[in-house]
Order: sequence, then structure tokens, then C-alpha cells
Amino acid sequence: MKEPNIYREDAYEKARKRVEEEKGFYRHLTIYIIINVLILFINTNFDGQGFKNWFQWHLYVTPVLWGIGLFFHWMKAFHKNPFFNSDWEERKIKKILEEEERNRK
Repeated sequence: MKEPNIYREDAYEKARKRVEEEKGFYRHLTIYIIINVLILFINTNFDGQGFKNWFQWHLYVTPVLWGIGLFFHWMKAFHKNPFFNSDWEERKIKKILEEEERNRK
């Protein structure tokens, strides 16, 4: 009788962990937006050059590199791996099981 309860607790723990990962991503996204808007605001309003700053490469380095990191965080938090997703795992498991079955014969 305890087995279904153990599975339920395990499923709950996995769901709780996934929610924490997604919550962490949304915090990261919020900080990314706030900091980059602040950088843009400071560079365009307090440097004295105004619109000319838009053409300087250093304004793009932070958002682009941080954005790449944010993208990978999104992939991890929402389990979006285009290379080794669940479909790939299922196909690979099926292939290995079929090979094992053939080797036994």
C-alpha cells in the first residue's frame, strides 16, 4: 500500500523542483530586463552623445552575451533541448532494446 504513496511523493518532488527551476528562470529574465534597460537609459541620457551611442559595440556586448546565457537557462528550466529531447530518448531506448533482443537470439 505504501508504493503508490511513494510514487506520488516522488512525482510531487519532481514537480516542485521543476517549478523552482522555472521560477529561477523568470527571476533571471526580470533582472536581465531591468539591468539592460538601466544600462541603455544611462548610456543614452548621461553620456552626452545621445543617439550616437546606439552604434557603439560595447552597448551590445552585455545584452547579447547575457542573452545567450539566458537562452541556455530557458532551455534548462523548461527542458527544451533540441538535441537530446524526450523523443530522442524514447527512440534511443527503443533502438537499444531492439539491439539487445537481437543479440539474445
